[in-house]
Amino acid sequence: MKIVWWLALVLTVVGAVNWGLVGFFGFDLVTYVLGAYPVAVKVVYDVVGVAGLLLLVSTFAKCKCCCGGKCDCK
Repeated sequence: MKIVWWLALVLTVVGAVNWGLVGFFGFDLVTYVLGAYPVAVKVVYDVVGVAGLLLLVSTFAKCKCCCGGKCDCK
């Protein structure tokens, strides 16, 4: 499961960097690299989105910091 978590983290960082490039410079790196394959672009966006959701859910499932002031995070 640790490998899945690290893969999700890497994909989420890649997605965040891509959105930063889009926001700051209007440059979409995923479309630039895979633009000739629109299905591949969609798959990359879908996988990055699922990775972000996985990290979101796993973060709240592991950490009970907001409940009672005690933190079980390791």
